[in-house]
This record gives sequence, C-alpha cells and structure tokens, in this order.
Amino acid sequence: MDAATLHRRAASQRVPPDLVDRLLALGHTEAVRGPALAEDGEWSCARAWARLSAGRGELDEAIAVLAPYVDAGWWPAAEEAARLLDAGGRGEEAIALVRPFARDGGRVALRDLALLLARHGQGDEAYELLVPHLTDRLAAEALVDVGLALGRGDEVAELLEARLAPGNVCPQCGTPECPGASVAPFDAASLLASVRERQGRTDEAVAVLRAYDSTVVDNRDPLAELLVRHDRLDELRAYVAGEGPREAARQLAEALEARGDVAGAVDVYRSHREGDRPHTSYLLAQLLARHGRGAEGIEVLRALGSAEDWIVDALCELFAAEGRAEEGLAHLDALKARRGEEEWELFRLRGPLMAACGRLDEAMTEALAHPEGRDPYALQWIAHLLIRAGRPEEAVALLDTDRLEQARVLAPLLIDLGRVEEAMTLLLTPRPEVPLPEPVANTDCPPF
Repeated sequence: MDAATLHRRAASQRVPPDLVDRLLALGHTEAVRGPALAEDGEWSCARAWARLSAGRGELDEAIAVLAPYVDAGWWPAAEEAARLLDAGGRGEEAIALVRPFARDGGRVALRDLALLLARHGQGDEAYELLVPHLTDRLAAEALVDVGLALGRGDEVAELLEARLAPGNVCPQCGTPECPGASVAPFDAASLLASVRERQGRTDEAVAVLRAYDSTVVDNRDPLAELLVRHDRLDELRAYVAGEGPREAARQLAEALEARGDVAGAVDVYRSHREGDRPHTSYLLAQLLARHGRGAEGIEVLRALGSAEDWIVDALCELFAAEGRAEEGLAHLDALKARRGEEEWELFRLRGPLMAACGRLDEAMTEALAHPEGRDPYALQWIAHLLIRAGRPEEAVALLDTDRLEQARVLAPLLIDLGRVEEAMTLLLTPRPEVPLPEPVANTDCPPF
C-alpha cells in the first residue's frame, strides 16, 4: 500500500465508519476484524478494530493493526496511532511517530506535535515550534493553548495584535496590494479575545471583538458566545438590535430558551432584521414546535410564501408532526400550480405526507413515474419510505436492481435483516472504473 492509494480508498469510504460502529454494537466483530486485518485492509475497519483493541488494553495489537498504514507514510494512520499511544501512557513514542510528519510540512501534524510536547513537559519547545507558523489557523490556536499553559499569554497576545495591525502583506506573494493581504490567521481577533478571556480579562476580550470584525465560524458569532458565557445578555440584546448578525440573534434566543424565557426567545426572532427573515422565521418555527406550538410555527413559515426547498421541507415536517398531512399536500399542490412544475426536490416531500395519510403505495407509484423517479437518489428515497413503514424486504427488492450503485443504502438494510456477510461482500466489491471525460478546450463561446 502507498499513501496516495490509501488516501483515495479512505476518501471513498467503501465501508462507512458509522456502519462499522453499528456492526460492532450489534456484536458482529468478525465482520470488522476480517477487513481490518486483510492484506489490502479497509481503513474504517482497521481504525475501529485498533480502537477496540486499545480499549481492551491490547495496545500493542492495536498499533500492529495500524502499522501497515503508518509504514506507508499515511498521516491519518500515524495520527490515530499517536492518539492511541498517548492515551495508553506512551507519549514519547507518540511524539517520535508524529515528528517526521511535522518536519515534512504537515500542518495538522505540526499542531499535534506541539500539543503532544506541551502535554509531556516540553512546552517551551512546542511554543518555539509554533511561533513561525502563526499565520496558520491550526498553529495559532495551538499557540494560544500552549502559551497560556506556560504563563506566556501576554506574549501570544502581542503576536496576535501584530497580525491585526494594518499593513500586513499577503502571506503567499508578500505584497500589501494583494487581496490576500487580509488578516492571517483569519480568526486572529477571536484568538486574541480568547487569550484575554482565559486570563480573566473579560472586558478586554469584549473590546477586542468589538474593535475588529470577528469571523463567524460554524454559525457561531464569537462576541455573542462570549457575552452568553459571562451572562451579559443586556449587552448581547443591544448588539443584536444594532448590527449583530443573525448568528448572534440565534445565540441570544438559544440562551433565553435555555433559561426558560421562551417568550423572550420568540421576540428575538420576530424583531430581527427583515433581511434575515427566511432564516429567522425557520428558527422561530423550530422554537415554537419544540414548545408545543407547532401550529404557530406552520403559520410563520406559510407566511413566507417561499418555494425554496429547505423552507418547504421544514413546513411539510411541521404539517406531518401536527397531524395535518392533507394540508401539507394541498400546500404542495398550490406551489406546483403556481410554478407549473414540481422538480424532485419538492416532489419528494409528498412521500411522508402521503404515507401519513395511508397512501404509501400511491406515493411509490407516483414517485416511480416522476421523470427522476428511477435515478439512484430517488430509489433510495422510496426505499427509506418503505423501511419507515416496516417493509424492509420490499426496500431490498427495489434497491437490488443495481446492487453496486445502491450499496451504501442497501448494506445497512441487509445488516438489519441479519444478512451481514452479504452486506460486507457487497460493500467490499470493487465498483467498475468510470472513465474520465475527455478534456474540453477552453472557449468563450456558449456552452461554456
């Protein structure tokens, strides 16, 4: 095995990690052990088997399972082996394993090495290792942890303040005129605020996030999170009422809901800026449904008059949850009449509603007659309807028409029916190679 091949195979996830966990939870250990130890082993199985072995105190066996992958120079395997070694009390071996990957320029390996060093009494080396890589987000985040643990938080803060200063050059080309001359790392302000907060200097942390445009990551606004953590909700209300983004409004509403102030949370969404109405209406409808007010949630979403599939999807779920499936179907009929067509993304919403009305067979017939009804994703959707209706054998028969194409959906179903060996054979069967299309010359004439 070589690293490039391993990377391609792992990315394809022939045996998905969640399915491996499911097999182990059901006691089908041999179905995981075989592919894990095979000469051309399956990574998801090997990793799960190594974790299981380490959990049983068999750390040497766990490392031996990972060894072929590590020996191929593949970082994910080395990362997993180092994690198991460190958790097993063999930190020096973990450090030795990670060092070559960090030396070769792997940014994740560099971060992991520094954190390993810091955990094992070599914090100063970790600090010096990270400082030259401050423009990298992973290194900068690790530097905050390492620096604070060493009592060098003020030094880290000075380094981050320098990154926020005007006139920085692009880290790629070295010129200030380049569009890339923005702050690097992009979350320097959030990291600086984190340093100040962890030093107990909350007011300074707030001032940092107010002074710079803090970056919203994973739908979380750093300033809003900071204010929630320190129960400064009045400041958060003022922030949301001003220029705070919808993420801040959501975090305020979540904080109020957690404190039992549902009315206050509802008011936050109702009063937020008009430009964010679809998103805040969606969040408001979900909030109302969580508190037994699904009928109000339906009216909130219906008032949008939206034909966007994510809004209509949420609306149909509420109709079904409220026992009003027929109204949901009527809403879809009205949308279809208004648009003159019903693409699959909206058509698929009919299935659960029709099933709730006792019309599952009719839903299947209509789905198969749809122009996209025989496509793999549509067949999978129909199969899920059958499974939810307690008709798994019919779902298997439907997907069996093209087993390899449907393997990712069919295999879990076979496992549930006790056909584990058949499922694993299906997943591990190589799919035919699809030839790459011929390259097309660039042109400024349509079609582009």
